[in-house]
Amino acid sequence: MGTITEIADRYTEQLAALDPVQATEVGIGGHDGELTDLSPAGFAARADLDRATIAELTAAGAATERDRVARDAMLERLGLAVERYDAGDTTSELNVAASWVQGIRQVFDLMPAGTQEAARDHAARLAAVPAAYAGLQETLAAAARAGRVAPARQVREVARQCAEWTAPGSDFYAGLAQRVGTERNGALRSDLDRGAAAARAATAGLGEFLTRDLLPLAPEQDAAGREVYGRAARAFLGATVDLDEAYLWGWDEVLRIEAEMDRVAAQIAGGGSVEDAVAVLDADPARVVHGRDRGKAWMQGVADQVIENLDGRHFDIPPPARRIEAMIAPTADGGIYYTNPSEDWTRPGQMWWSLPAGVDEFSTWREITTIHHEGAPGHHLQTAQVLYLSAELNRWQRMICWVSGHGEGWALYAELLMDELGYLSDPGDLMGLLDSQLLRAVRVVVDLGVHLSLRVPGDSPWRPGETWDATAAWEYLRARSQTSDAMLRYELNRYLGWPGQAPSYKLGERIWLQARADARARAGAAFDLKEFHTKALALGSIGLDPLREALSRL
Repeated sequence: MGTITEIADRYTEQLAALDPVQATEVGIGGHDGELTDLSPAGFAARADLDRATIAELTAAGAATERDRVARDAMLERLGLAVERYDAGDTTSELNVAASWVQGIRQVFDLMPAGTQEAARDHAARLAAVPAAYAGLQETLAAAARAGRVAPARQVREVARQCAEWTAPGSDFYAGLAQRVGTERNGALRSDLDRGAAAARAATAGLGEFLTRDLLPLAPEQDAAGREVYGRAARAFLGATVDLDEAYLWGWDEVLRIEAEMDRVAAQIAGGGSVEDAVAVLDADPARVVHGRDRGKAWMQGVADQVIENLDGRHFDIPPPARRIEAMIAPTADGGIYYTNPSEDWTRPGQMWWSLPAGVDEFSTWREITTIHHEGAPGHHLQTAQVLYLSAELNRWQRMICWVSGHGEGWALYAELLMDELGYLSDPGDLMGLLDSQLLRAVRVVVDLGVHLSLRVPGDSPWRPGETWDATAAWEYLRARSQTSDAMLRYELNRYLGWPGQAPSYKLGERIWLQARADARARAGAAFDLKEFHTKALALGSIGLDPLREALSRL
């Protein structure tokens, strides 16, 4: 049977073999020439591995506190994964941001390049795209026959993405083959070109399948419903929360942040409104960077400076984690995300901006808090420090486990922390933080409101008593965010297709703040913020309920 660490490490190896896409995403080598089996049999095999590991963990003893934390974390994650598989959630999932369609495309962004070995891996993985997408079509069709189909909006948007990735003049796969090829002619060059053509055809074919076969069966309603949403919320938070209380809390949080924005706007615009302050900030040439290359360089410089400022003062940052890369994604989907370092640190942590077409101007006052979120002290510091703790955490904790409420909650908490530590003394930068915080609070309201078909509170001056839908969500978002329409449209489509994920930021931050308050109350005058961060992050990414339990025992 083995110890908890042996069980966890064995599970990690087995999962990497069953899910090569995740292996590449988390930086486990040896599978870069393969793709995940997305057929019904592939999903079943991964669920069987989860079930078998749950049985092993349940029978194993936890000899130490470290073992107890690891076992509780794995049981929570794997148990919920099996529950969602059995309910049909994972085999019917399709959305514009983080379904298997994007996973297959994005995995190529993370692969090594520049050597013949890397080019061979690319060629093999490109050649595997048709089988992967064929398996996914089989799985989605089987789920549809069982009555489980993603909303029509998501089916249409994902089909559009497939068309954009394969359009003449912007063919992702042809461009990839050109970038990674190390020779103009020869067998490897031919393999790359053949693989790119096959991947392009398979991606276009998947889009046609979605439009022709799945869309007619897809419901127009965006709402997930309380049962599906409840499982999704637990998956993203690793905690059980009162969804109706969270909805009302979100309303209060929106009002609180808006009042703070009014206060800061008055400083920026001489007593003016938030709109006036935004106009002042956007008109300041010192706060605008033109061109994607310059924008990337600016983000890199800010990220590097933050790491230098924090290291040794507020955090002890391991040497390999002091390196981070700002990246512009090769597609125009509109997302901003972080990818962690590889296990051997040859691939550093990376902040990715997937900019909509035509966007080549950066407002620095808007983006500084995003760098804190994606870089340090946010995702990069959180995940890189965990990766470094090979003597304290098992491989599953360091490489596999990711809980959105823990990770996104920490990153949102990190944005606030930078203000608490005195790094946002500039009112414009503070306005950017508040705008980011407001959007995350709005997400709580919108996501819960739409997916649970809740009503707007009767005392609201805006649409009182009306039931939420996508039209109301768009109106509410546009009125409360300084984000461009192109980015905001992507944001809304993401919320509508990925129930429970968007609120995990703010609800996760809420739990992190409460955990810090509880730790401060327990320690009294001896409370040390740096020590709290060190101990909390050293637990790895775990569900927020197990996190609170573990912190209470420290």
